[in-house]
Amino acid sequence: MSQAFDLSQFPDLPPEVVKAFAAVQFELSVERAARQHEQAVVAEKDAFITELKGLIEKLEGQVGQYRHAKFGPKSEKLDPAQLELALEDLETAIAETQAQIAVVEEKIAASAADPDKAAPRVPRKARALPETLPRVERLIEPDSFVCSCGCGDMVRTGEDRTERLDPPRANRPPDCSLILVDPGALSGDRHGAA
Repeated sequence: MSQAFDLSQFPDLPPEVVKAFAAVQFELSVERAARQHEQAVVAEKDAFITELKGLIEKLEGQVGQYRHAKFGPKSEKLDPAQLELALEDLETAIAETQAQIAVVEEKIAASAADPDKAAPRVPRKARALPETLPRVERLIEPDSFVCSCGCGDMVRTGEDRTERLDPPRANRPPDCSLILVDPGALSGDRHGAA
């Protein structure tokens, strides 16, 4: 740490220079304090992370012991009451470790700068293909609109529109498919009656 510069050694300095020097010293002290605070927060989080890693390793070991006790080769040779007691002890130890992990996670969350401002991550939406790309529209419909049971013509109740971009092969444009929906095929009722 550097020591404050003593201006009393220079009594002939104009007051504007003294004020400017004091302002710069104040700004530097604020920056220094902010940097120290940031370093302290980082060190605290590093300590939490180290503690959390240790607890996770401990939990993994306990779960391994539990599996070995329950499914290991000697588990069938033990008296069922002894096995139950051993499993109960291991379950208690696992629950205690999980509680310790939860406490450390709460400490980490509490030490966050401003938990109210930290918004949860929003999944990205699928973006539409650029309008500048040429398109090929394909209409996919049944060969015949006559119902297979002979009761009449099928009724168009909706459509499905999809766009996809195939890997570039011979400069083909994106494939835009329009699929006509047969309501009977979807509901199992070929006639669309309720």
